[in-house]
Amino acid sequence: MSSFRPFGLSTWLAAPAAAVLLMLTPVVQAPARAQAAEATSAPQQAANPAPASPSQTTVAATTQPPGEQRGLTSRAIDKVKQVAKSAGDIFSRVPCLPPKGSAKTMGSLPHVAGKLVAGKPVVIVAFGSSSTAGYGASSPDFNYPNRLAAQLRRQYPTADITVINAGVGGEDAPEMMKRLQKEVIDVHPDLVIWQVGTNAVLRNLDPGDTARMVEDGIARIQAAGDADVVLVDPQYSPRVTERPESAGKMVKLLGKVAELRHVGIFPRFEVMRDWHEKQALPVESFVIADGLHMNDWGYACFAQLLGDDIIHSVGQIKLGVNVPADVRTYRPM
Repeated sequence: MSSFRPFGLSTWLAAPAAAVLLMLTPVVQAPARAQAAEATSAPQQAANPAPASPSQTTVAATTQPPGEQRGLTSRAIDKVKQVAKSAGDIFSRVPCLPPKGSAKTMGSLPHVAGKLVAGKPVVIVAFGSSSTAGYGASSPDFNYPNRLAAQLRRQYPTADITVINAGVGGEDAPEMMKRLQKEVIDVHPDLVIWQVGTNAVLRNLDPGDTARMVEDGIARIQAAGDADVVLVDPQYSPRVTERPESAGKMVKLLGKVAELRHVGIFPRFEVMRDWHEKQALPVESFVIADGLHMNDWGYACFAQLLGDDIIHSVGQIKLGVNVPADVRTYRPM
């Protein structure tokens, strides 16, 4: 996986106007709903409010009077500068580095990679709970689906990429299964990134029951179409690691489900533990004060590493290395 490369403002300003407007289009948010944080109390929610749901925006300069067109252009340039600055500044003090010395599995992503290579529209659904919704981020720009969308649009500026944020705080597999059909399958995605398991650990749910539900959900997604699937296991944070037995079982079982169903898995628990134990980052540098949710840097690095793997899969397709979906791919992240 490629390491992070700072993205300069000059690159943004040099991009075609259509690409710039595409970069500025935020992630499509699933229908508005209450976004309770993962197992957090009301006082904690007040202290760390969930970010507002971003909405799809479009710019139709041809319908605006000349004066308003100039104002719109000026605002668009200002937005480009702000987003470019945030993209570069987030890792200016602490870089986002992939784990070293261990092999992590994501599996191949032949469907979404093939669509990107062919220049076809791509739809990605980020399915999960509050760490997908973006609880703990300072603004919607910094939740992980938005960061991932921005990275992919920078990499493929002419591509039609839609990322749908289908995260609902406080949920785990039982609640997610109830909305799987409407918010995932019926959207006909090319890639589903399913973050699951944290709330099951915090609520003392049986990891085995969670794994069985997730396996059933993946089977339904696979039966409905050609979507690639990537599971995201629990985060490495104090409120999760204080339940080591349950957390360990959950991580292990989700890995087995991914292997059984021949889908990818982003090992978030191990990646975050690497940040702390091998890269010597204090937990407080990537987890907010509630001891559970990631901060802007944590979400950004998570999205960066996930995006790098998608980009790597596209590179494989371009080189003619189309790894079958039923072959696990092991490589350093």
